[in-house]
Amino acid sequence: MEKRNTSGLRIAITGPESTGKSMMAEYLSVKFGGKFVPEYAREYINSIARHYEYEDVEIIARQQIQQYRNLETYPGIVFFDTWLIITKVWFDWVYGKIPVFIEEAIVSCPIDMFILLKTDLPWKADSTRENGGENRQRLFDRYKHELEYYHFPYREIGGFGNERYANAEKEILCLLK
Repeated sequence: MEKRNTSGLRIAITGPESTGKSMMAEYLSVKFGGKFVPEYAREYINSIARHYEYEDVEIIARQQIQQYRNLETYPGIVFFDTWLIITKVWFDWVYGKIPVFIEEAIVSCPIDMFILLKTDLPWKADSTRENGGENRQRLFDRYKHELEYYHFPYREIGGFGNERYANAEKEILCLLK
């Protein structure tokens, strides 16, 4: 069986809050021997001693772009814990406006596949989560709409425990074939 060249392969884990993005991205990076890029938004928001503002989300977005640029020549698979699709939706969801540079970066920083995590896991509150309940499904629908708008390849992944990981692994293996 012929395998795809994985050099420069980029995979982004996306979805609403509390769907297991961070754990999935880290798990897949270990499973496939890739590079794990943690969610910068969580790190940044936890580092400021106030509620985030529009300018903070711009800082987060620019750092996400820089993380991508820093790994452009990385020879293996890179797993991003979230990506600019979430940031774009967040700008619109919270502020009703999106900086022009976001659109440009989404188009100029290609992702080979998105893993869109379903809302079938229970929502768990923490210091950075704001959207439980019905908003989770609304955000899921927005993320899906954005992926389809850009014609990005994506797979919806659901399931509980090891089943969720196995479902994602299966999709990655299909991409690698």
